[in-house]
Parts: sequence; structure tokens; C-alpha cells
Amino acid sequence: MMPVVQMRREANATLSSMRVNWQVKLVLPVAFVLLNGLLLFLMATLSLRDPERHQVLFVAGGGAVAICAVILWALAYFVQRPMVELQEKIARVGEGDLNVGVGFAKRNDEIGDLGRNFNRMVVQLRESREEIELLHRTQMSRAEHLATLGEMAAGLAHEIRNPLAGIAGVMEIVGRDLPTTSPARAVLKEVRQEIAQINRILTDLLQTARPHPPEIRPSDLNITVEHAVMLARQQVISKPIKIELQKDASLPNVDHDSDQMHQVLLNLLLNAVQAIEKAGTIRVTLSGLDEEAVIAVADTGRGIIPENLPNIFRPFYTTKGNGTGLGLSLARRIVEGHHGRIEVDSEIGIGTEFRVFLPFQQSAAKAAAS
Repeated sequence: MMPVVQMRREANATLSSMRVNWQVKLVLPVAFVLLNGLLLFLMATLSLRDPERHQVLFVAGGGAVAICAVILWALAYFVQRPMVELQEKIARVGEGDLNVGVGFAKRNDEIGDLGRNFNRMVVQLRESREEIELLHRTQMSRAEHLATLGEMAAGLAHEIRNPLAGIAGVMEIVGRDLPTTSPARAVLKEVRQEIAQINRILTDLLQTARPHPPEIRPSDLNITVEHAVMLARQQVISKPIKIELQKDASLPNVDHDSDQMHQVLLNLLLNAVQAIEKAGTIRVTLSGLDEEAVIAVADTGRGIIPENLPNIFRPFYTTKGNGTGLGLSLARRIVEGHHGRIEVDSEIGIGTEFRVFLPFQQSAAKAAAS
């Protein structure tokens, strides 16, 4: 035998799943009044011995019947018809037709307010869909344009690199033949620096146009960051710039490509060095936040003006005279390839802080993204 508690639960579930139409809820009290009117009318027909009572009951019963009929008609015309129309239009909106509107929106009552709100909502949905479609077309066109430019840039980079290597070799031969007191040695040094700059630009261009997928494996992020800091310190040996590192010994192994993240951090550190005009400090901090590792690179440089902040991750956008505008763009691409993100805060005259967020486990990040 079924337990009493289970029977009660099933009965409550059955009652909660039953749907009572609103017309039934409204008609029940009206039907009650109508029934009373009919009873009064019946009593009036049976009470023929008392004419005065007969007239009163007859009028009361007829009035009740008339009032109920008027109420039922008013409900059907003023409430039911708009609700049926609204249901039909909502169904069309659900099918994707956003060129609909209800006709009772001109009414000056609560039903009219409902209609006007519905029409306004449909207009907003239609405008939002048009904006999304326009944005999608723009993004697709831009993606195709960037893909074409990437292929062209990759081809040009290869074509330029070959003669550039030949020029560098010739300059080395010329440098060996020049006397040590020759003033041309200073020019030769500048030429070598310019060749190295061109080579860096071509390298960034190739990595931007044809990025390599990361080789992700769990490893100590402290070691990756420390190597990048060591290289950056070599760049500021002759400058009054101090680079501080605060590691997190409690940080677990993080899934990442150490070479690519080394490239990201070195780019952020060199940008910080270039942002400090005289003396200053660069502070690198590692920490854990929930299921993410956080790498913060903060400097005491000149800062970035607010108008430039939204554009610093765009390819080829740079505020430096000798910059390529590809470093931060490539850094963000690498971080996003690790299912992470990069954020920046800056204040003029105070400094800039970049924060790189990396999930501890790539599998969990992929599952969350999907």
C-alpha cells in the first residue's frame, strides 16, 4: 500500500500542475450572481398569490440576469479579446517575427498600458537585432580583411628577412675590415641596431599573422615569471630602475606554455621600462584568486591617458615612436589562448598596472567556457 505521505505529495503535485483559466476565475462569481437571479425569478413565478412580491422578485431576477450578461460581454470584449491577440503576437515574436504590434495599445487603461509596453518592447528587440546583425557583418568583414592582411604580412616578412640577413652578414664583414679608429664604426653600430629593430618587427608580425598554438603543460608559474624578470633586469642595468619580484610559494602548478607566457611578461616588463622616464620601480607580484593565478606588473611611469586605454590592445596601435603596436595585441592573444584574460589600470603621473589572469587547469576553463 502506498504510504500516506507519498499520496499527499502526488496529490499536491497534481493540483499544482492543474491550470485554471482566468475566465473561469472571473465567471464563477458572476455565475453565482446569475444563479441567484434565476432563483429569484423562479420564486417570482411561483409566488403568484402575492402580486407585489411577484413584481419585486421579477425585477430583481431580471436585473441580475441583465447585469451578469453585460458583465460577461464586457469581459469577453475588453479583456479576453486583447489577451488572445497578445498571446498570438507573443507566439509570432517567439518565432522570430519582430514586425508585430497589438491593436489595443491605443486604449487609455491598464490593458492599453500593457499593449504599449509590449509594442515598445518589440521595437527595442527589433532595433537590438538590427544592431547585432550590423555588428556581425562588420566583424566578419573586418575578420576577412585582417586575414588577408595577415597572409600578405607573412609573405612580405619572409621576403624581407632573407635580404635582411644578407645585409647583416655584409655589415659584419665590413666591420671586421674597418680600422679600430675609423669613425664609420659608430655608423656601423647604428646600422646593426636598425637591422635588429627590423628583425624584431618582422618577428612580431609573423607571430601575429600566424600564431602557434600553445603547448600547455602544468608547471611552476613562479619560475616562468622569474626568468622574464631576470632578462628584464639585464635591460635596466645602466638605468635607475628597480624591478622587484614577489613570488607566491603556495601557488599550485598552472597549466601554461612557459615560452609564450615568458614572451607576454617580457613584453609587459619592457613596456614598463619604457614608460619610466627617469628613476622608478617595477613591481611584479604573483598570487592566487579562486581558481586563477594572477600576475600583476605595476610601474611608476608616466601612465596612459584615458583616451588611449581602449586602443592599446589593437594591432599596430602604438603611442611610442619606435614601437610596432604588435606587442600588447600579441600578448592578449596568447593570454586568451590560455583561456585567461588581461586587464589594465593606469593613472597619469602615477603609473600603470597590467594584470594577467590564468586558470590553474585548462580543462576546467574549457568546460566553463562551453
